[in-house]
Amino acid sequence: MKLEKFSFGIGDRFGMQGKAQLGAIMQAAYHGITIVPVWNKSFREHQIIHTDPEEVRLEADQSIKALNWKGNYYVDADHINLSNVDNFLYHSDFFTIDVADFIGKKADQADIDGFLKTNERFIGKFKIDRLDQEFEITRDNLRKIAVKYLYAIKKAKEIYKYIETKKGKGNFVAEVSMDEVNDPQTPLELFFILSALAEENVPLQTIAPKFSGRFNKGVDYAGDLNRFSEEFHADLLVIDKAISEFDLPSNLKLSVHSGSDKFSIYPIMGKWIRKFDKGIHVKTAGTTWLEEVIGLALAGYDALDLAKSIYRKAYERREELCGPYATVIDIDESKLPLPEEVEKWDSKKFADSLRHIPNHPDYNPNLRQLIHVGYKIAAEYSNVYVSMIRRNEEIVAHQVSENIFERHIRRLFNI
Repeated sequence: MKLEKFSFGIGDRFGMQGKAQLGAIMQAAYHGITIVPVWNKSFREHQIIHTDPEEVRLEADQSIKALNWKGNYYVDADHINLSNVDNFLYHSDFFTIDVADFIGKKADQADIDGFLKTNERFIGKFKIDRLDQEFEITRDNLRKIAVKYLYAIKKAKEIYKYIETKKGKGNFVAEVSMDEVNDPQTPLELFFILSALAEENVPLQTIAPKFSGRFNKGVDYAGDLNRFSEEFHADLLVIDKAISEFDLPSNLKLSVHSGSDKFSIYPIMGKWIRKFDKGIHVKTAGTTWLEEVIGLALAGYDALDLAKSIYRKAYERREELCGPYATVIDIDESKLPLPEEVEKWDSKKFADSLRHIPNHPDYNPNLRQLIHVGYKIAAEYSNVYVSMIRRNEEIVAHQVSENIFERHIRRLFNI
């Protein structure tokens, strides 16, 4: 199973927007951009919403059939490890192996020695084609990389091999994720991480490194755009070098996690992937759950009342809701409107405050982030929320599809 050049993760908290999401992908095809959809949902999301991986597969299959999609598509077991992968094995064909928790734990000395022996041929001056930077590699550099990452790579192998015994070799796509850590991996670290993954016979097709800057949920990138451009550019070329040096899959590509709504880096990524003719996997393209709430607001009446109620409860329980996402949100509570104020808003005011149009005078990224992590509230409304979305399906679906195509695909591919 070989992942195509461009792929977009289209997470869907409540499993009702598959056709709207796929519609945006089909619009891209009309403009000459072939993107494969990857429906993804994590173990944590399933636990909060009380769903299971079978429902994600069902949503994907039904959407494909309804819109007569002829291309490939995938269902991603998002951020899995050995403790929860069994839940996804039957229904998924894309596995995001998350090893972030293992980074920094020291591998056995024999394994570290083996890593040094394998890579000692790179000691000295090291150059990557089309990259201006020249690296000076020492045995001490290699040892530090091994100490920091080798244990995590061993875990990636363990998880991959377990999946392989259940799914069969070549029957799934493997991604290795190490983005949910504090420090970004340098291009040199990425090169030797790929060396070790190849040595462990993990045929990953995408890798999700940590970049500098903040990739907060549902809002734009916060950081030095020039530095990000340098990192992204270097990582693309590092992957090229690693493919040729270590016999990794020829379609290996970068995966950008929390990619949704990172509007300021989309043109940068687009520039480099076009220049070097490279693929990309955007892990989450479009914040579907937020677009549902915007659709409810625009529908007015009891749908608007439900949107306001979700905000009120999220505001009251913000400490509980934000806790699990503390590393990927930045909310200035002083800029959150009081629920009593929101109660007075009309449909347009609510939608404009939540919709991610950065220059709009009503847009409030703090409110947006709070509602983003507040999907637990909607889950607690259960059938009330689901039935309200279904009653307002047309207006909600339009928000979802427009967001993915107009704000994400157009920006990334310059169409």
